[in-house]
Amino acid sequence: MSRSALAVILCLLAQWTEGLAERSNVVLFLVDDLGWMDLGCQGSHYYKTPHIDRLAASGIRFTNAYAACAVCTPTRASILTGKYPARNLMTQWLPAGRWSASGHRMKEGRFLRSLPLEEVTLAESLREAGYRTLHVGKWHLGGPPFSLPSHHGFDVNVGGSEHGAPGHYFYPYKGSWKIPTTEQRVQKITLPDGKKGEYLTDRLTSEALKLIEESRDQPFFLYFPFYAVHTPLQAKRDMIARFNTVPNAERQGSPVYAAMVASVDASVGRVLKKLEELNLNEDTLVIFTSDNGGFAGATKHDPLRANKGSHYEGGIRIPLIVAGAGVKGRERTSSVPTISNDIYPTVLEMMGLPSRPYQHVDGVSLAPVIKSSGEVRRDALFWHYPHYNRHPQSAPVSIVRKGKWKLIEFLERSEFELYDLEIDPGEQANRATDYPNLVSELNTRLQEWKKEVGAQAMASNPQYTGK
Repeated sequence: MSRSALAVILCLLAQWTEGLAERSNVVLFLVDDLGWMDLGCQGSHYYKTPHIDRLAASGIRFTNAYAACAVCTPTRASILTGKYPARNLMTQWLPAGRWSASGHRMKEGRFLRSLPLEEVTLAESLREAGYRTLHVGKWHLGGPPFSLPSHHGFDVNVGGSEHGAPGHYFYPYKGSWKIPTTEQRVQKITLPDGKKGEYLTDRLTSEALKLIEESRDQPFFLYFPFYAVHTPLQAKRDMIARFNTVPNAERQGSPVYAAMVASVDASVGRVLKKLEELNLNEDTLVIFTSDNGGFAGATKHDPLRANKGSHYEGGIRIPLIVAGAGVKGRERTSSVPTISNDIYPTVLEMMGLPSRPYQHVDGVSLAPVIKSSGEVRRDALFWHYPHYNRHPQSAPVSIVRKGKWKLIEFLERSEFELYDLEIDPGEQANRATDYPNLVSELNTRLQEWKKEVGAQAMASNPQYTGK
């Protein structure tokens, strides 16, 4: 090789490595079952979240943010693929199994039990761009032998498996779960090692800090999907004691749940502190959100209606905070409706990377709002859940939100509910009979969307006996 050719190669290599060094990092916190009202910055006077509140004060908080589904797996698939669950057939939590042949009037729509390998995930896109991709926490998008984080673009996986909840929040992190359809028990071991008294949220945070240290000299993507605050409700005694002193009338949820929220907040604080210590805080985009509403037995979302598992607002409206690299201004809020699908294209644009419109086909980049450089335009938001679960106020539904109006189609009984979310966020006044033309218009748009994405239909169940 000639000296001139070698010089050109070295020059190009230097430019490429310089580009990597200048590229911002990404930290994505995803809390499991954290409700819309479960943070101080969201209006709670009960839960104590000073670190998350400071994060919100340093950036922008979206007040009309939604999860792509009222249960966890579909939302997680949506975040990593940029698609509606109905499009990629990830519409139900895994492994599911709540359907009853004799007790449910309809057959459920078909769904997949692992994230398809054909999807180019957000992690794969970032790894292609030179990022070190780190997964710490809950996966719940399939299992061995071919659907773990390592099969979907992550260089490192700590704690991610097919299970949707930990065996236990304290070491040795072991437990079991009864499979709904067979009633056989499966054993869970969330982490293979640890120390007596060690708490899972704290341990996963320590693992995340080690990975940040190791990755400090190259751009990294840390995806930190907490197991908390999902059941089983288990927390550290000293933190529970802080909330046991609060009078019952002033509690928004159980003291154990409040302590779990506090541990998540402390974890976020530790990660942010580490970024500051390494002088990476201004070069890191931080996103904080949840996968669905809070568990009905643990917390309340007043004035929103219902909780996790239901597609009323309390089950799908969630916190969304964006701060750090590229974010313009402080203490900002935006009422722009957003959904989990939007995270993928938003991250790519915020990092200056090419979009993948054929992958994140259902996502809209929020970068113009985050940067204060423009507006976000979208026609409507959609949901499709052709399934049953055992959470309160849950039902098989399809939904469209367009502007202030939310139309819910109840698939089992072919009925509609219409709500004006601007004046009735608690969905107390069904306006369907007052605005039949609007119901017809929104339903036409909803059915067009379902056809466009290939949403799976339900069918009558000939085995149904009503028992």
